[in-house]
Amino acid sequence: MDVLPLRLFRDLADSLSFTRAAEMNSISQSATSQQIRRLEQLLGVQLIEHHKRPLELTPAGQVYAKACRDILRRYEQMQASLEAFKEEIGGPVRVASIYSIGLYDMARHTEEFMRLYPKAVVHIEYLRTDKVYEAVRDGKVDVGLLSYPNPSKELRIIPWRREKMVVITSPTHPLAKEKHLSPSALEGEPFVCFDYDLPIRKVIDRYLKENRVAVQPAMEFDNIANIKEAVAVGAGISILPEPAVRQDVSLGRLNAITLDGSELVRTIGIIYHRRKKLTPAAERFIELLQKEVKE
Repeated sequence: MDVLPLRLFRDLADSLSFTRAAEMNSISQSATSQQIRRLEQLLGVQLIEHHKRPLELTPAGQVYAKACRDILRRYEQMQASLEAFKEEIGGPVRVASIYSIGLYDMARHTEEFMRLYPKAVVHIEYLRTDKVYEAVRDGKVDVGLLSYPNPSKELRIIPWRREKMVVITSPTHPLAKEKHLSPSALEGEPFVCFDYDLPIRKVIDRYLKENRVAVQPAMEFDNIANIKEAVAVGAGISILPEPAVRQDVSLGRLNAITLDGSELVRTIGIIYHRRKKLTPAAERFIELLQKEVKE
């Protein structure tokens, strides 16, 4: 069964890039353009705004993209169900993750999963928190990984990790020699923050407020990598999940200091859509993530 035209248009609609859609389907960009034009001729409607940059879908294109996602999801479920008769797990597992889960960390899980199930393949996309929710709700992905997941009628949440948060400084910062700090020691310090709308920012702000500590916001970023870089060059201190800075500390780029008092943690959850049946491959991937935490 040739589902390439459906998959190609779905990937184009999701990425809004001919180059990215071509790469995802291992064909040339010109072949991708030809496929889309052939599809428009076959359907008798215009699916994309050909003369607009960045690329946009027409209303008909949006309807067709949703239909492609639905058809492909059912097709992938059917494929995976048939694989079960062979006692093999196969097919794609599509995952959306926040950036701070870590490229290395997810690569390790993916490699282990594909070693166990050679006929399965994991596609991971790194997105902002709101986009992870959106991708799961819209059926663009099977599984989402994010921090502080919100309960929802549409989504199921599986608790995954609890990560202790630590103060991080540059090696030359006056606080760097400390092993433990009370929250009050952060008073007045230049602070490298997460963007205001991110859940982790709200948790850190609430912690500081509960401890009656006022820091001086110096910079804001939407990802951990940029925060670590800013702290390393002396822009201020910050509070981050300990696993996210472990390697930087071992290399001497950053110092990590334990906070005394009430525990400050980042919770990470696995989410998936309540009304969309997971493929056997997606179920096994979730099981592997849960097993890693238990061990």
